[in-house]
Amino acid sequence: MRLCRVRNESGIRKEPHVRATGGTSSFPPDVRGYWRSVLSLYFFSHAEASEKKTKDTAVRMRTSGAFSPHEGRLKTSPGGPRPPGFVFGDGTDGSADGGSQGFMERLNDRLNDETYMRLALRMAAETTGQTGVNPAVGCVVVKDGRIVGLGAHLKRGEPHAEVHALNMAGERAEGATVYVTLEPCAHHGRTPPCCDRLIEAKVARVVVASVDPNPAVCGKGIARLREAGIEVVTGLLEGEERRLNAAYRKYIATRMPYVTLKIALTLDGRIATRTGDSRWVTGPEAREAVHVLRHRHQAIMVGVSTVLADDPELTARLPVPAMQPVRVVADSRLRVPETARIFDGRTPAVVLTTEQADPARADRLRRLGAEVLVCGPGPRVDLHLAMRRLGEREIASVLLEGGGQLGGAMLKAGLVDQVKLFYAPKLAGEDGIPAFAFAGPERMADALRLKDIEIERVGGDWCVTGVPAREGET
Repeated sequence: MRLCRVRNESGIRKEPHVRATGGTSSFPPDVRGYWRSVLSLYFFSHAEASEKKTKDTAVRMRTSGAFSPHEGRLKTSPGGPRPPGFVFGDGTDGSADGGSQGFMERLNDRLNDETYMRLALRMAAETTGQTGVNPAVGCVVVKDGRIVGLGAHLKRGEPHAEVHALNMAGERAEGATVYVTLEPCAHHGRTPPCCDRLIEAKVARVVVASVDPNPAVCGKGIARLREAGIEVVTGLLEGEERRLNAAYRKYIATRMPYVTLKIALTLDGRIATRTGDSRWVTGPEAREAVHVLRHRHQAIMVGVSTVLADDPELTARLPVPAMQPVRVVADSRLRVPETARIFDGRTPAVVLTTEQADPARADRLRRLGAEVLVCGPGPRVDLHLAMRRLGEREIASVLLEGGGQLGGAMLKAGLVDQVKLFYAPKLAGEDGIPAFAFAGPERMADALRLKDIEIERVGGDWCVTGVPAREGET
């Protein structure tokens, strides 16, 4: 295993704070913090570009007081947001305690296509979860060495990132270079083609991170731009865009949601004590991180046993307003109580059940506003069919927070795309409730493997993120 760099970052938004010191700056703390935020967002490429990438499965160690749901998310701390692992020329991190001189020296280290593309990717990442089944896309317009336009796709059915950036650039877009994280669309959907806007603006060059996998676009946008005499460069930081839009890519290819399995557990693999008590396994930072994950997924899914035991709200609760996921419960016999908090009407509720469920009870749940979907004859919910049903409702991402049985069943069915294990430094003992309740293999060589492992410090806990390896993968 290669030893990888320790990186600092945070995914939890807090108000920027600057400590007043005996420095020479005449700006008040809030102004200093603001400009550090702006400049660090723009010039963050050096540290990440200089970090060597492994060709094999790598373990990235990152320490933080909070969790980053997405690679490269900015850290918010004294002095305003800063890029992960960003260390300035004088060895400081550019906080209000010092390092401003090193910060300014670092600004001149590197400025190239990757710099601007990383800025576009960062803007796209910040919109994750709010574009529905559409991809998260960022765009930067640069003319004569100046950024003249910035944009991100903010909501399905509304203008795309390129349009926002071109609107900001105005006449300055003529002869400019446009950096966009995903191929500009070339078809009439809910909005006009972005290619036409780029051609009308007379841009000189377009740099694209990745080709759009949508068959309505795939390669057509790039071809149209080239036919119009615009230089097009593709493939810059493509891997980062593909990771960013993994849910979109799966949905386009399969019409099924991308499923992230999240579990909070002790070091000995328990999600609760022998009495069933699980409040709380992890600390407040990890719990807040989970609410960020809820904010960034279209749906949150649990089993009926979780509802019976905890009566959870299944909402995203953050220091700032959050987007609320659709609440999904797998319940083969409709045992979920009609008084459960998931039926409070604040956000949609979906109950996945079977043909063996009581039709009269299903009708009562529907009158409460829930959507009851029959998924197979029983006795258990057909999970493959359930995911297809959710996909038909244009749910492209699901955060799976069910107990050991549902999580294990989804893993065995090959329906989990990513695993996030929040480990607390605790031991619950052999009588505690295990995190995974499924029959394991006879041979260790046949155990389910995770690849693309990342490990991150989250307050006093640790998050291990990985992707289940499919058959034949290592």
